[in-house]
Amino acid sequence: MKLSTKGRYAVRAMVDVAMHYGEAPVILRGVAERQQISMHYLENIFVRLGAAGLVRSIRGAQGGFTLAKPPSQIKLSEIVQTLEGPIAPVQCVDDATACERASFCATRDIWVEMGTAMSKVLESVSLQDLAERQRKKEQPEAPIYYI
Repeated sequence: MKLSTKGRYAVRAMVDVAMHYGEAPVILRGVAERQQISMHYLENIFVRLGAAGLVRSIRGAQGGFTLAKPPSQIKLSEIVQTLEGPIAPVQCVDDATACERASFCATRDIWVEMGTAMSKVLESVSLQDLAERQRKKEQPEAPIYYI
C-alpha cells in the first residue's frame, strides 16, 4: 500500500494538533503553515477527519480545531483508514470474491500477511506516541564535549 499525499498530510496535521492537545483550539492556518500544506487541501482533510469523529471544530473568536478524544486514544490506523480506505495491499485481501482465484492463489496469502502486518503497525501507534517522537526530534541535540 502506498499512502497518498492526503493520507500523509492528514497524519502530519493530526500530530500537529496532538502536540497542542489540552491548550486552546488549533487554528487551521497555523497547522497549514507549520506543516507546509495548502490551506484548501487541509480544509478538505479536516472535513473528513471531523466526519469520522477524530477532530472537533470550535467556532468563534477563540475557535479552531481540537482532537475529539485524547491523543492516546487515536490510533494511526483510524487516520489512515479515514483518508485512504481499507488497509490492504490488494482488493482481494478485504474481498475474496473480487478475484476468482482467491481460494487457490498462493500470492494472496502473502498479500493477506502483508495487510495484517501493516494493520498491526498502524494500530500499535497512537497520536500520543507520534507527538512524543516529534517533540524529541525537535529538541536540539546536546553538545558533545571532548576532553
